[in-house]
Amino acid sequence: MKPFGYVAAQDSEHAVALLAEYGKGAKLLAGGTDLLADLKLTPHPPPAVMVDISRCADLKGIAITEAGLRIGAMVTHSEIVNSPLIRDTLPALAEAALSIGAVQTRNLGSIAGNLVTCVPSMDSGPTLLALEASVTILGPSGRRTIGLADLFVGPRKTSLAFGEILVEIVIPKRNVGKPTGFQKFGLRKGQALALVNAAASFWAGEGLFTEPTIALGAVAPTVIRAPKAEAYLAGRPVTEDAMAEAGRIAATEAKPITDFRATADYRRDLVAVLVKRALLAAHGRATPNRKDIAS
Repeated sequence: MKPFGYVAAQDSEHAVALLAEYGKGAKLLAGGTDLLADLKLTPHPPPAVMVDISRCADLKGIAITEAGLRIGAMVTHSEIVNSPLIRDTLPALAEAALSIGAVQTRNLGSIAGNLVTCVPSMDSGPTLLALEASVTILGPSGRRTIGLADLFVGPRKTSLAFGEILVEIVIPKRNVGKPTGFQKFGLRKGQALALVNAAASFWAGEGLFTEPTIALGAVAPTVIRAPKAEAYLAGRPVTEDAMAEAGRIAATEAKPITDFRATADYRRDLVAVLVKRALLAAHGRATPNRKDIAS
């Protein structure tokens, strides 16, 4: 690895100021699990200076606020796994975090780093997207909030302008506690990139699918929603047949590629299976005894 400069930001405002000071020769360093590996392998020159945000206290913490469940940008995957608040209100988030890499990666890697790397197979994206999370962005012009889907532009490309940083992820209060399921399929049990991952969330009031959301990873240039499958479910009785059909519809909305790990057709088949499983997992959290699913 070639040498580079280093400076530690005191807080998010200081980080933005440092990015402005050093210009395009600067790059943010959070957990470093992706960035430092890239620097070892890339033939391009390293950034002139790394702006380390890992010690910024205002980018940490998990808490319920007036807006909803706030997760600071520098919260690690291990902190999400071990958070009693997340395990009690949205355990699917903890499951998604637990599926990321090895324990060493989870101890260092941050939730925001996973999102802004913008790899289609990211494991944090589908659950957050299914829960309609938003992100707060800080830059030279101040703060702005956008839906998580608007952060994703393409593989390894976000809508962040130069000099902006992601400071927090917020799950809206109306969705805190919403039953949600997460499913992932990889080529091995641990430390695997997802061939497909999926998350589904819905309320099951009066035995009907209410406000259903479905999100998919590794089957399009970015993590995506499956609006046709969601529309199919909305207002229908909660049945396994409906879940299976939603999975089949979601598979038609996916746009997977064929690569050395799997064919596009195989990934579509996985979408159908994993969406149904994610819906079943969500319903299991809505009703501990699933015998009430209509036949």
